[in-house]
Order: sequence, then structure tokens, then C-alpha cells
Amino acid sequence: MNYEEYKTALIQLNSWAHAYYVLDNPLVTDEEYDKLYHTVLDYENKNPSLIDPTSPTQRVGSIMLEGFTKAAHLSRMWSMEDVFNEQDLDDWIWRVGKTKNDFTFYCEPKFDGASLNLIYENGTLRQAITRGDGIQGEDVTNNIKTIRSIPLSINYQNTLEIRGEVLIKKSDFDALNKEREENSEPLFANPRNAAAGSLRQLDPAVTASRKLIFYPWGIGQNSLEFNTLSQKMEFIYSLGFLEPPLRLVCKNVADVHNLYNTFIKKRDEIPMMMDGMVVKTNETALQEELGYTAKYPRWMVAFKFPPLEKSTQVLSISLQVGRTGVVTPVANLKPIDIEGVTVERATLHNFDEIDRKDIRVGDFVTIIRSGDVIPKIIQVQKTKRDGSEQIPKRPVNCPVCNSELLDEGALIKCQNLKCDARAQASLIFFASKQALNIEGLGKEIVKALYKAEFIRNITDIFSLKTEQLLTLDGFKEKKAQNILKAIANTKKSELWRVINALGIEHIGETASKKIARNFGLDFMNVNEEEIVTLEGFGVQMVKSFMEFARVNKELIEKLLILIEPLADKQEIAPNPLKGKSIVLTGALNVSRDSVKEFLESVGAKVSSSVSSKTDIVVYGEDAGSKYNKALSLGIPLMNEQEFKQFLQESGLKTDVFA
Repeated sequence: MNYEEYKTALIQLNSWAHAYYVLDNPLVTDEEYDKLYHTVLDYENKNPSLIDPTSPTQRVGSIMLEGFTKAAHLSRMWSMEDVFNEQDLDDWIWRVGKTKNDFTFYCEPKFDGASLNLIYENGTLRQAITRGDGIQGEDVTNNIKTIRSIPLSINYQNTLEIRGEVLIKKSDFDALNKEREENSEPLFANPRNAAAGSLRQLDPAVTASRKLIFYPWGIGQNSLEFNTLSQKMEFIYSLGFLEPPLRLVCKNVADVHNLYNTFIKKRDEIPMMMDGMVVKTNETALQEELGYTAKYPRWMVAFKFPPLEKSTQVLSISLQVGRTGVVTPVANLKPIDIEGVTVERATLHNFDEIDRKDIRVGDFVTIIRSGDVIPKIIQVQKTKRDGSEQIPKRPVNCPVCNSELLDEGALIKCQNLKCDARAQASLIFFASKQALNIEGLGKEIVKALYKAEFIRNITDIFSLKTEQLLTLDGFKEKKAQNILKAIANTKKSELWRVINALGIEHIGETASKKIARNFGLDFMNVNEEEIVTLEGFGVQMVKSFMEFARVNKELIEKLLILIEPLADKQEIAPNPLKGKSIVLTGALNVSRDSVKEFLESVGAKVSSSVSSKTDIVVYGEDAGSKYNKALSLGIPLMNEQEFKQFLQESGLKTDVFA
């Protein structure tokens, strides 16, 4: 590949990425994209001085930041005045009408995320700054390059500030919180907090993993020659940015109100959190004439949606036992209607959360439908207490089987594997889509089979008979045969699916794949020293896996005989790096992810911190504290060139450092 071919390949890659991430219309397969991507990466590794800043390889930063620096906006980033009802909106429209009585409105969603200002110069993204105080914010340029819906270059050469919202879709937010819950990490309160927290990660790789998206809603400094805001925004979207699911130029007040009601009706359908509709005067000349107050532009308001927060009372607190034995407290509430949904229960997560918020039975509380779906207590109205409220006690015995509970602080667990609640939850998860995906064997059917004592543990599923299924309500011969066929189809499932289906606490899909890839069918017999070497496996994960494998060894062995899973263990030939602990630090001239992938492929463990167990530290520029610690511990240090030479002398072939 020469330089001209390289530039052509960049145009092709960026076009494919735009179609995939912005237009939601993939033009090629992942394999075809990856092949061209790695061709480009290979060229850049050989020609680092020629790397184009718009290359997709530059999206994922490899340098851990020590902190964020302050940066000034080119023009002030204003806040918006909020209005909460039709009368407030009409009053604002009346005030605008005093300046000019013939104007139109530009209306769009008010997404609930983290505000961001993008600065483009000479067609290239120069800087990304959070709102801050409107005058200056924090420079998060390194992180936003990981957001695929933000173009690194645009077809416009003049200086241009593009303002918008960094968001996370509600479905991705739920998946993120589920993963954090499995890893015993604090949960994000709502998608807005998740987006803001993800944007301000010191490690860009974490930001990249969060599936953030960006929607423009305005412009700052610009020299665009359009008479209306709608024309300006059409131009912005034509540069390659995401368009909101609904926006409209309204000619009169009635149209604005109708659009607002449409937004409310579509609120649950739209994948992102919205908390209102933004109404702006469309004519730019009128905007300039109206000007600004000390805080807000006079030409725009945020017409907020009716609150999804309501006040109700905690009537009692009940306990639920999950498949891993974790006991979760749930608040039973005095029924309250929130936007047509009757809310009677709210999750409390754990007793540490109850203590932190000081929630008591009898309290009046403020609840919110987080993500428009999950009810959650956000505040206790302590001024309404009359002394009759009761402080909930941490449970000592399981509410289902009455066995003694293990209190680990944040988590309280039932250790009895024969507990009815735990057993049923395990069976339901085992058959679910995210596990073995046994079609037809849903939650209610599993409960019915358990109640009839046809199944008691996961291996019993494989002994089900047609006559047993036919005893259940609504079952005919064909339905029974379909379920038995679905059970039989789990034969030869991938090993990682079987491990994941076991429902081991803290061991999800990613961890299951690592276990299967590294240990194969012998995964039950590994010791703690072996499994702790897996990247990302902390103390809790290792302890949970080892305990589960020990207690359920006989059941797992029987399951493996029944399913005969396909082992995908990677056999790694003996080499000088196999089993070695390696730390990468500083700014490398090649992709850190590709180096890490290579090292793991030859059996090395890539660690994020230097310790006495570290075997080699590979460093680049600005290596910092890890380099100094390695020196103090006498750990071998190699720069990129030295490490490349070491690989060649060891007979390990790789094009990573080519």
C-alpha cells in the first residue's frame, strides 16, 4: 500500500463506519471492514509520521490520563430557560411576539445526557469540551474520539462549534448496570449519569466500551450564511452527524402544542431518555434581535415533560432470592400512577443502599421511573416522619427456605443450593436466551415443572418426558415435542454458553468465554492461581467461581456428559512468554489493543499494574510511575524496539511491531 492507496482506504473505511454507526445501514460485513482496517493499521505502523488524524485507528486512545485540563469555549455555551406547562410556553411566545409577531418555531427533542462542545478547524476535529460553567469546561477530546457518531473530519473548512448531547441508549444503560451489578460495582442512577460518567473516564478504553452516541442540537461560533436555524441544522446533519428521531418547523402555537403531545406519546418508543422538547425561534435575525439575559438566550426554552417523579409511601419491604442466592430487598409501595403506569414496587438493590438513603417502612418517598421503566426511590421525605416509621432489619434467615444467610456487607446470600427460590431462578436463567436459549421453556413453564416436581436442578431438564409436559395446562403433543426438540438441540453447544448458563455469580458472558478459551473442558479442575491470571478476574470473581465449581462439581460433570459441549480451548505451544505477566505503559507507537491481543494469544497475561509478580514491563514515551516502580523492583524493562528484538530472537512471529 502506498500513500495514495492509504488515503483512499481511509475514505472507504470512514464511509463504511458512517453507514454503520450513523445511518444504521451496514454496507459491508464486519470481516471486510476488519480486513481493510488492519491493512491501514499495518501501513500506519510502518509509516507513523504519515498517520492521518482522521484515520479510524485514531479513535481509541491508548494513553491513560492523569486528569482533565480546563479549556475555553470559543463562544459562550448558554443554558436554557425551562417552562413546565402550556401557559408558561404561551407566556414566552407572547414575549417573543412583542419583538416580532411573524416568526416560526424550530422544535426538537430535549435529550437527557451530557452537553458537549465540538470545535472543528480546517475540516478536522480540534477539541471537545464539556459544558462546564458555559465559559470553560474540561477537555475530553481523547475520549470523544471513541464515539463513532462524532466525525473526526467534516467537509467544511471554516472554524465551527457544534453543540450537542452525549447519550447512552436506554437498552445499553440497562445492560451496563446489569454488568456492574454482576461485578458488585455501584449502579448508575440513570442514563444521564452513565453518559456523563463515561465521558469523563481517565481511561479512553472505558469510554469506548460504553456505547455512547452524540446528537447535535446547536452551534456556537460559526460563519454559516443561512437565514434560519433549521437550515443551519440541516447543514450540520449533512456533515455526517446523527439526526434526532423527530424534529419540525412549526408555523404556529397550535403546531407546537401538538408536537409536544406527540413527543410525550412517543416518549417510551424513542431509544434515548428525553425530558422535554426544545422550542427555538427559527429565524436567525430574530434570535440576534432578542439576544440574551444574564443566564439564557431569550429565543429558546425547554418545554419540560410532566415529571416521572411522584410521592408515595413505603408500606413494607419484602425479600427476593435470585439464582445466585443474593437476597434483594424490594419496597412495596402505596400504588401510584405515573404517566398511565401503576407503580407498586421499587427495587432497593441491597441493605447498604437502604442504610445510605435511610429508608424506613412507613416513610413517604419520592420515586422515579428511571429510564421511563424501572421504578426507583430517589429521596426520603424525612420532614413527613411522625415517629411510627420502622427501621428494616437485615435478614438472618432466607425468606424462602429459612436457612442461615451469609452476610457479606453489600450482599446477603442464601447458600442453600436446594432453596426453592434459588433453584427456580437458576432453572429459568439456564433456559433463557442469554444462556442455552431453550425455546419454549419460559419462566412460567419452568415454575410449573418445578411445582409438579418434574425438575429440581438443571440436569433434570434433560430427563423430561412427553407425558410429563402433557400434564401441564395448555400443553398439546406438538408443543411438548417442540420443547423436547429445543432441549435436544443444546447438544454440542459452545462451552462458554454452558459455563454462562450455570449462573455463577460475577461470571457473565465475557468471563465465561475467557474461561472456556483458556481451560477448555478442564475448567472445573483449575486452581485459584491459574484462574486469577485471567485478565479482568478480581478477587470476588475468582472466589465465586472456585466456590461454585467445588460445591457443584458432580452436577457440572453430569451436565457436560449430557450436553457434550464443544471445547474451544486455545492450545498454546511452549514459548518464552507463556505464563509471563507483562505490563504495557506509556505512549506506544502501535495499537496497545493489538499488542495485548498478541501477548494473550501466546499465553502471556497482560496486567494493568506493576507488582513483584510482573515479569516484563514494555514502555513507550511518558511511561511515568509504572516505569519507576519497575525500576525500584528490579523488573526487566524493554522499549518497543528492544521488545521487538526480543520477540524475533525468541522465534515469536508478529507483525504488531512491524
